[in-house]
Amino acid sequence: MTDPDILIIGAGPAGLMAAEAAAMAGASVLVADQMPSPARKFLMAGKSGLNLTNTVPKEQFLAAFGDNPVAAHVARFSARDVMDWAEGLGQPLFTGSTGRVFPRAMKASPLLRAWLARLDGLGVRFRTRWRWDSSSVQEARFDTQDGPFTLHPRATVLALGGASWSRLGSDGAWAARFAAHGLVAPFAPSNAALSLHWSPHMTPHFGAPVKNTALLTGDQIHRGEFVVSARGLEGGGIYPLTPWLRDGGALTLDLKPDWSLDRVAEQLARAKGSVSNRLRKGLRLSPVQIALAQEFGRPLPADLAPLIKSLPIRHNGPRPLDEAISTAGGLRFDALTQDLMLHESPGVFACGEMLDWEAPTGGYLLTACLATGRSAGQAAAQWVQATANSER
Repeated sequence: MTDPDILIIGAGPAGLMAAEAAAMAGASVLVADQMPSPARKFLMAGKSGLNLTNTVPKEQFLAAFGDNPVAAHVARFSARDVMDWAEGLGQPLFTGSTGRVFPRAMKASPLLRAWLARLDGLGVRFRTRWRWDSSSVQEARFDTQDGPFTLHPRATVLALGGASWSRLGSDGAWAARFAAHGLVAPFAPSNAALSLHWSPHMTPHFGAPVKNTALLTGDQIHRGEFVVSARGLEGGGIYPLTPWLRDGGALTLDLKPDWSLDRVAEQLARAKGSVSNRLRKGLRLSPVQIALAQEFGRPLPADLAPLIKSLPIRHNGPRPLDEAISTAGGLRFDALTQDLMLHESPGVFACGEMLDWEAPTGGYLLTACLATGRSAGQAAAQWVQATANSER
């Protein structure tokens, strides 16, 4: 096997985009991944509808990343660029009512097949079931089915993922190689379900969506649908609150967010019958909302209105790290140059979810993975060209 100009370690969206960018710049590229096939987490994400990006205004999109340096890479490969890229792969898109952008196929497999075909046409080679076994990032040693193997690329792009969904390849094991040098921020769950222990009376409501409810933690007020599950609360209404809830933040629900406290009290006073009937007829709460009020409000006070407007949820923090949609933490940006090269390892670049950034769901995560992959692939190709020129 001939050594490639650029070795990409990790075949998720960031690694594949790095491979595409590098190959289009004229470099020979080899992608190595420890799993039997590329982009397994990408495929899993697409099973519920592949949210590629979001059409909110660019300034609003970038603001989702705060002051994290990842925003600069997203600015250079924006939501519009992601849409053009996907359509260039023959994947028609549509935009939902919230601005989220999906392939019309509503799954990842057609896009991935077209993407891999493009990479094949660019001469990108793949090796699967290759586990990176280097003692430092300057090494390119792998454990393979055929025994140890070493490559000598001119540049390397690390696209090793975060630390959730380890069965799909993102096990975070790479972090131990960098942690001793203080280069890694600890992993934490992001966009995660909330863990709760329910009483038996909640069992009939598992799977029920909770609508028309506001969620409050700290100074954050969020409106969004979520679902009661056997393990707790999950869904788009919960995920954006993970940064506050994982730090021990309290959570309260406003079950009538469009009504004032006085109006809630007035309607409850007019309603007759049992508590459940008053909540159902007077406030038009859904059965799952009533169940939540009884679960966390007992013993119910005589004045129910304040409880309805601020129902405290006793929770146990986010679900375990491996169950999270994504992870916060990772390789610190102060360990990298602006073009994502490790200061301590010239010619080695990093991208994707292994970097220390966090974004909400809604297309932000995948867009940033693609954007940083593109930046790293281009920078690696430029490094190869510059070193080749210096050797002449």
